[in-house]
Amino acid sequence: MVSLGMEYYLPVIWALLLAVAVALYVVLDGFDLGIGVLFPFARSEVEKDQMMNSVAPFWDGNETWLILGGGGLLVAFPLAYSILMPALYLPIIFMLLALVFRGVAFEFRHVADTSRFLWNISFAGGSTLAAFFQGVLLGGFVQGIKVENNAFAGGALDWATPFALLCGLAVTAGYALIGAVWLILKTDGAAQARARHHARLLLPVVLIFMGIVSLWTPIAFPRIADRWFSLPNLYYLAPLPLLTLLLAGLVWRWLERGHEHLPFLGVIGLFLLGYAGIGVSIFPHLVPPVLTVWETAAAPASQVFMLIGTVFMLPLILGYVAFVYWTFRGKVRAGEGYH
Repeated sequence: MVSLGMEYYLPVIWALLLAVAVALYVVLDGFDLGIGVLFPFARSEVEKDQMMNSVAPFWDGNETWLILGGGGLLVAFPLAYSILMPALYLPIIFMLLALVFRGVAFEFRHVADTSRFLWNISFAGGSTLAAFFQGVLLGGFVQGIKVENNAFAGGALDWATPFALLCGLAVTAGYALIGAVWLILKTDGAAQARARHHARLLLPVVLIFMGIVSLWTPIAFPRIADRWFSLPNLYYLAPLPLLTLLLAGLVWRWLERGHEHLPFLGVIGLFLLGYAGIGVSIFPHLVPPVLTVWETAAAPASQVFMLIGTVFMLPLILGYVAFVYWTFRGKVRAGEGYH
């Protein structure tokens, strides 16, 4: 007989695993999607080559975390999966199609001669649309899903609200920022100088978006206002926005002083603080605002079975990722590449 303790803790463990997978995807795939967003602003084909080559060894592996997140949701929380998928079906399809176009462009652009401009458009457009629809998915999730009798009861366009579209623009700007600081880290010369310029422009834009979203959510969604502004929660959660402002100031200072590694690490910190804020706003609901992680969880035996495999495989995947990033560390200079 399964104890009540397992029934309580297993869904929490799986929720944390999914949160880690999504966070890794946002950070790792965020910078290579951001490079695609910045792609049209490169001044030459040589600079575009340098930008793409900076992520060539990593980009396809980065998307592994998206698969892990989606597969983990299906296995550990099948009820949530059955509700969220039809609720967000259209933006998910748009995002996946954009990723397909982007991936194809990544491979074909390298060998194309006369049609390279088309693959440039496909890479930039696919990256930008994928980033935008990931933000739309986030907004559609946070604003809540209409549920009746444990099934999605809304319409196909319920996700298409001003709040979700704003989140789409915010995530696109955020990915462009992390792409810019990645280029500062990985390139030199004109590409690095342009990336530093873009980072200085994008940092205040991203902060404005974060501020708007942070104000919009408690005003529009009372459940989030209760979470943040009720006592004693206010005392515990106030450090999150304060740390965000402090870290943003440090990132600006590091950009101005010509640092290369620190801006990238700082922007990752900004992403994680924003991500933590979203988690605080919605947890323990996995289908906001009605169903929690415990109400949508699979049978404990299924969770344990999959958890055993995850415990063995996750360290191997993390080790492989670390090995690849260590192997291809250092600058990617003009004319260099991994194809």
